[in-house]
Order: sequence, then C-alpha cells, then structure tokens
Amino acid sequence: MAQSNCEVLVIGSTGLMLWVPEFFTKFLPGWLINVTQIIHSDETLPAVGFIFTIHFFNTHLRPESFPMATVIFTGYVLEEEYKKDRPHEYEQFVKSGKINDVRVEKEFTKEQMKTIRIFGFTALFAGVIMTILIIYSLIFH
Repeated sequence: MAQSNCEVLVIGSTGLMLWVPEFFTKFLPGWLINVTQIIHSDETLPAVGFIFTIHFFNTHLRPESFPMATVIFTGYVLEEEYKKDRPHEYEQFVKSGKINDVRVEKEFTKEQMKTIRIFGFTALFAGVIMTILIIYSLIFH
C-alpha cells in the first residue's frame, strides 16, 4: 500500500473514531480514543498544512493569478497561460488543427471581476489565518 494511501487510512479511521467515539468504545477500550486523538492530530496537521501551503502558494500567490485564478469560476484557462504551462499540449493542438475547437472567448464584466477579487481576498485572508493557526498549534500544543 502506498504511503499516501496509508495516510488516508490513518487519518480517515482515526477521524471516524473521534467523530463517533460512543460507537467504537462499545467494542474497543476507552484509552484507544486518547491514542486516536494523538495519532489523528499528529498525522493530520502536518499533512493538511503541507498540502494547503503548497497548493496555496502555487495557485494563489503567483503574480498571474493573484488573488485567485478565474479558471475556478469558468473552467477555462487563458490561452497565454496555457501556452506557458502546457507548451507540449498547446503545440499538439496547433499541429492537429484543433486549436480553434478548444479556443473559447470568455470575458468578465467589471462587476464579476470585483466579486471574484473580493472572494479571492477573503479566501486568501482565511488561508493565511489557517496556516498561522496550524503553525501555532504545532509549536505550542
């Protein structure tokens, strides 16, 4: 079993035990809930912290997508960004003549961009606060 699958199994099973301890203590000793709490917190906080920060910085703090990439709302990537991020795929579309089949013109109104930016900055602020709290809990608890 791969390491990530083991992590999912550990986080999932311990989380389930912490979610419904009354059920599990019907057939498992009560002290196991305390052990589960330690295992769950020691495994989850670093995993979530790592995944969140890597995703966060690679997705939201790049200058071309700050504070939030619009692809989340449209499902479409800007052509210049696609050329840069996936040059081989873009070249294949051009060579095969299918580039016009996948090209979509999508523009946002000023109101939509304002809403996206407000949402983006709110998510950015929430993410920074969560990261600080994760680091705080790892250091002081």
